[in-house]
Amino acid sequence: MSRPLLRGVSGMRISGNGHDPWDSEMKERNEKEDLEKDHSTDQSYLALSSGTPRSRQNFTMLFLKFSLIAIVFLALTGSFWWTISISTSSRGHIYHGYRRLQEQLVSDLWDIGEISLGSSRSKDLEFCSEDFENYVPCFNESQNLALGYSNGDEVDRHCGQELKQHCLVLPPVKYRIPLRWPTGRDVIWVSNVKITAQEVLSSGSLTKRMMMLEEEQISFRSASLMFDGVEDYSHQIAEMIGLRNESNFILAGVRTILDIGCGYGSFGAHLFSKELLTMCIANYEASGSQVQLTLERGLPAMIGSFASKQLPYPSLSFDMLHCARCGIDWDQKDGILLLEVDRVLKPGGYFVWTAPLTNPQAFLRNKENQKRWNFVRDFVENLCWELVSQQDETVVWKKTSKASCYSSRKPGSGPSICSKGNDVESPYYRPLQPCIGGTRNRRWIPIEERRNWPSRANLNKNELAVYGVHPEEFAEDTENWKTAVGNFWSLLSPLIFSDHPKRPGDEDPSPPYNMVRNVLDMNAHFGGFNSALLEKGKSVWVMNVVPTIGTNYLPMILDRGFVGVLHDWCEAFPTYPRTYDLVHAEGLLSLESGHRHRCTTLDIFTEIDRILRPEGWVIIRDTARLIESARALTTRLKWDARVIEIESNSDERLLICQKPFFKRQAS
Repeated sequence: MSRPLLRGVSGMRISGNGHDPWDSEMKERNEKEDLEKDHSTDQSYLALSSGTPRSRQNFTMLFLKFSLIAIVFLALTGSFWWTISISTSSRGHIYHGYRRLQEQLVSDLWDIGEISLGSSRSKDLEFCSEDFENYVPCFNESQNLALGYSNGDEVDRHCGQELKQHCLVLPPVKYRIPLRWPTGRDVIWVSNVKITAQEVLSSGSLTKRMMMLEEEQISFRSASLMFDGVEDYSHQIAEMIGLRNESNFILAGVRTILDIGCGYGSFGAHLFSKELLTMCIANYEASGSQVQLTLERGLPAMIGSFASKQLPYPSLSFDMLHCARCGIDWDQKDGILLLEVDRVLKPGGYFVWTAPLTNPQAFLRNKENQKRWNFVRDFVENLCWELVSQQDETVVWKKTSKASCYSSRKPGSGPSICSKGNDVESPYYRPLQPCIGGTRNRRWIPIEERRNWPSRANLNKNELAVYGVHPEEFAEDTENWKTAVGNFWSLLSPLIFSDHPKRPGDEDPSPPYNMVRNVLDMNAHFGGFNSALLEKGKSVWVMNVVPTIGTNYLPMILDRGFVGVLHDWCEAFPTYPRTYDLVHAEGLLSLESGHRHRCTTLDIFTEIDRILRPEGWVIIRDTARLIESARALTTRLKWDARVIEIESNSDERLLICQKPFFKRQAS
């Protein structure tokens, strides 16, 4: 098990003495375990000889509890009568202080009750059975069918019907740490994912075919000189839009792309080198998953289906939507799926569709296909889309840049405009809407009028006003994250963040020395962590998650040219196990503690463990009290952890953890 070395960091110091904190912690842990063993032996002997000490101990604990409650009651009663005697002018301030005292006392009593329950609550979590190796909660098609879901709802996400599994998911027997980028984008270990050789050979889509199955690896050939199909394909799309090549997508205002049914991510992998960010989204698959293989390559992906519900993105989110043989029948359900495409597409954005149905030669020979094509063509024309180009099996449409286009349509032609109540920025578990959304939004800005990447990541005063954010607040957040990222790099650099990271026994890696490929930011706020990482020149992408119980800054994050999603952290995240290299959370514990009785910190930490790859890292920043409580949980999760004091803020702490690489024994 590798352990990070430490360097001096400005603004932070490690709590403890001057000697190695890991050695000190391990020594204290061993001494504690020996003491507990001796104590356990003594207790067993006493229990056999006589039951009196145990009874006396229980009676003493009960007496202390009642005594404490009595003291608290008398104190609160006295303070209440004292408050009445205070002058009216100062009652408000004292009342708020009194309420805070009450809340703290209740919290302390709750903690005492937790402690009195004994060690049963603090034992280490067990490892899950082998069935959980690739388990994704909330996606159970057979159970959904049994519960009566149909018409596409059965493949959708349904949480809350399963019991929470408090166990640790082990990787497959032959699991290996992913290869560093850039090699790891094109080569993965076949034992790390659930796929059969037959599934590889029978893959039908464009990006699925571009892979070779070797003895221990799956090699994606998009970067090979022998087979450059993805490069030719993306070059064709650029020319159809009127660009010289795909490197000029950014000049046309394209930065973020939603790839529906992405195959195994080769389209996004190729465009990543062009500074384009492609989010793959596809249905849950128990085996041969498009999302799992794309994530194993370290590329952006998540499980998602909009067969019956809206995607968890606000309106006007992406510059381009792409569907290459994605398996969706766009002419079905009266065009409601095309309305969802229109909703998440920015004004002036592009919809690229590659399928046999779009080939003129194909539908001329088949009347049914011609009928289906005519429906799609006429429907999107009523959505004010412009047909840009059509070549072979690929067609490109451009969404209108003018919201006035919708009012200029003939009466009764095409879907109506959504009412204000049906056009929201937080479409979490909302059903698909049969109307045109986003037209009343203040964010209706055509992509050609936005600043090109990377300038668009730095919002000006007028742009910030759209999201209700003051320039001073944004500037302070930006500077804070620059400092924080520098500190993180210094703390963890010997293994993952430095210009030369390696694990003991590894050979020296080749450039760009990148061990962290992707980051999950559980409480992204403005996307400042993402921005600071890119400004430092780090070749990573960040999944910016905006909790549903917090302020929704996801529109702002997406408009900056990043990717992200809405999510409720009391539910499982829609991804496969072993997905992310680094999980980060600032203020999430405080946010969740303000909404009691939703879920426990253990629920959230168990989910983090599920989606974190072995030897992955966790960085949590929060109040000192919450961090100390969280530190106790890391022992149960078998994480290596340390608490770091922040000299610039004595009320907060930093919790740095690493997940060990536990191997399942071959049966």
